[in-house]
Amino acid sequence: MKELVLRLARENPRWGCRRIQGELARLGHSIGASTVWKILTAAGVDPAPRRAGPTWREFLTSQAEAIIACDFLHIDLVDLRRVYALVFLEHGTRRLHIAGVTAHPTAQWTCGCRELCHLG
Repeated sequence: MKELVLRLARENPRWGCRRIQGELARLGHSIGASTVWKILTAAGVDPAPRRAGPTWREFLTSQAEAIIACDFLHIDLVDLRRVYALVFLEHGTRRLHIAGVTAHPTAQWTCGCRELCHLG
């Protein structure tokens, strides 16, 4: 049973204890998730599904050049008027692009602003 648990963990690095236990149950082996955890821990294998691959921080850092954040926000002016702005942020350069500002946003205005920024 130990060999099978370790094989499943090795061949499926994103599976955790419960997933391995579920697959074993599907194969007709009755074993508890805590037993799977003990087997993996004793073998020096991280029982959590984060055994392989980059962390979120590593992933986002490597992808920063391609990530663009978008926000649609309102601004209250001194004369109590409210205007709306569509902004884009390039994560790689941290450049902020103000696509447009209007008092009456519409779907057509939003699409036009996006095209003006050459981001989409």
